[in-house]
Amino acid sequence: MRLFLAALPPAAALAELGATAAGLRALPGAEGLRWTAEDGWHITLAFLGRVDEQRLPELREVLARAGAEGPAHRLRLAGGGRFGERVLWVGLAGQTRALRSLAQRAGRAVDEVHPLEQEHDYHPHLTLARTPRGGPPDGERRRALRRAAELLEAFQGVEWPVTEFHLMCSEFADGRPHYTSVTSWPLAG
Repeated sequence: MRLFLAALPPAAALAELGATAAGLRALPGAEGLRWTAEDGWHITLAFLGRVDEQRLPELREVLARAGAEGPAHRLRLAGGGRFGERVLWVGLAGQTRALRSLAQRAGRAVDEVHPLEQEHDYHPHLTLARTPRGGPPDGERRRALRRAAELLEAFQGVEWPVTEFHLMCSEFADGRPHYTSVTSWPLAG
């Protein structure tokens, strides 16, 4: 199983972002980007990679403890940017320190059972689009990515409480990833 940990924004926050993303998709050159499916929007906390199903009981146990050690918190989708010329993302505002702490705790918990594949600094975000794989993106796609990132800078979504986090399974079908929640854990009140 390909697994990752995530926080899932509620429907109202995703609807707001969906309306904004629709305008970004209409930008010249944006049709050449690979837009993430709205039904898969999430905030990754940690990427586990391939995990044997036999490890799930151990993972559930250590992640339940990680959730119980941290408080619920409030976030909003806000701002945006890009990672180089490849990824368009929307950022987060609110109690992001609590989210980072959750990602660190959960990552340390997972490391007890399964080594994480993630080696970089944690940058909380929700990925909206990517340039196609293989070779450098063409000029029109790069301009669309840059313009979309500029327009996202002013985005301010509705605030919501983060009261749980999920162990998600990633499967590829129909040429795109599909995500399902394997289990979730509440955060401390």
